[in-house]
Amino acid sequence: MKIDTVEISWLGHSGFLIKNSKVIYVDPYNIKADSEKADLILITHSHYDHCSVADMNKIIKDGTKIVIPADCQSKITRFDLPIRIEIIEPGRQLTYGDIKISTLAAYNVDKPFHSKDECWVGYLIEIDGVLIYHAGDTDVIPEMQRLTGYKQSDKKFIALLPVGGRFTMTAEEAVEAAKIIKPFLAIPMHYGSIVGSEEDAQEFCNLCEEEGIEAKILVKE
Repeated sequence: MKIDTVEISWLGHSGFLIKNSKVIYVDPYNIKADSEKADLILITHSHYDHCSVADMNKIIKDGTKIVIPADCQSKITRFDLPIRIEIIEPGRQLTYGDIKISTLAAYNVDKPFHSKDECWVGYLIEIDGVLIYHAGDTDVIPEMQRLTGYKQSDKKFIALLPVGGRFTMTAEEAVEAAKIIKPFLAIPMHYGSIVGSEEDAQEFCNLCEEEGIEAKILVKE
C-alpha cells in the first residue's frame, strides 16, 4: 500500500516494512530470506515473535541501526556485521535523517504478558508527511489519548493495531483504541500466525466502518 511517497507492507503477524528513500522494518518475524536490507529496524519488545534474531540476520547490512528496549540487548549483540544499537524506553524522540520517531508505552492492563514495568514500546514514525503508529503488543491504554490530536494535523495518520486477542487487544477492543486515536486509516495486525485469524481482522474492519473509521486489511507480502 502506498500513502503519498511512503510504502507500507504487512509482513505477517506484527511485522511491517515501511519505505521511502529509507528501508524501515518494525518487528520482522518469519520474513523471506531474500528480503530487502534494512537501514533501520525498530523492535517493540523482547518476545521471540517480535525480537527475532534469525529474521534480523536476513536484513541487516553494514551500518543498519536497530532500536530496541533494554531487555532485547543481550539477544541482538550476536551479529557478525557492524550495526548500531539504540536503547530506548517510552517517551523518547529520535531523528534518523528526515525520519522522526517517538516511542510510546505498550502494555497489558488486565493480562500478565506485557507488563508496564518492562518499559516496552510502540512507535510513532513520521516520514514524508505521513504518521504511522505501530502500537506494539498492547491493550487500550490511557497513553493513547495523546495521539488524538494528530487527526487535526496536516499529516495522514495511520494506526497499526493488534486485533488477535489473548496477548493483546481483541478486535472489539482495537476498535475502541481506534475511536480514541481517530486515525486517517486503521490497519489490523498481530493475527494470522501465533494467535488471531483473518476473521478477527475482518471483524475489526467491519466494526470500524460502523464507527465511521476507515480500516483496511493488508495482504501479507
